[in-house]
Amino acid sequence: MLTAERCEEVKRHAETLFSQSPDWATFYRETLGSQGIVRQMFATRETLAEFEKTDAYQQIQQMLTQLRKAGPLPSEEFEPTRVITVRLPKSLHEALRDEAHEHRTSMNKLCISKLMQIIDNGRVPTEP
Repeated sequence: MLTAERCEEVKRHAETLFSQSPDWATFYRETLGSQGIVRQMFATRETLAEFEKTDAYQQIQQMLTQLRKAGPLPSEEFEPTRVITVRLPKSLHEALRDEAHEHRTSMNKLCISKLMQIIDNGRVPTEP
């Protein structure tokens, strides 16, 4: 159930963690990750979707963006990285490359930013 108290508790938790200047991956893991406070407090897809519409969620996203600007990923010892391979048409790859160039960033950073955005269930095709 989405309540103002739960939203405020999540925001306070995020603000406390943010004040400690963690690397962005730690902040993400502890707030928005699969075991983070957001998933603990809003365990269903419906309550999570509702939370993603709140000011508290937007503020957490802003904190995450600030931390991503501050530095790279932590060492592999603290947060191992994983590589995924995504098959996409050449035209989409070129569009991503162009967008990354326009934003003066790498394709990797652009794609991470896109992957952390809210997804409308109606835009995700299901497997047959």
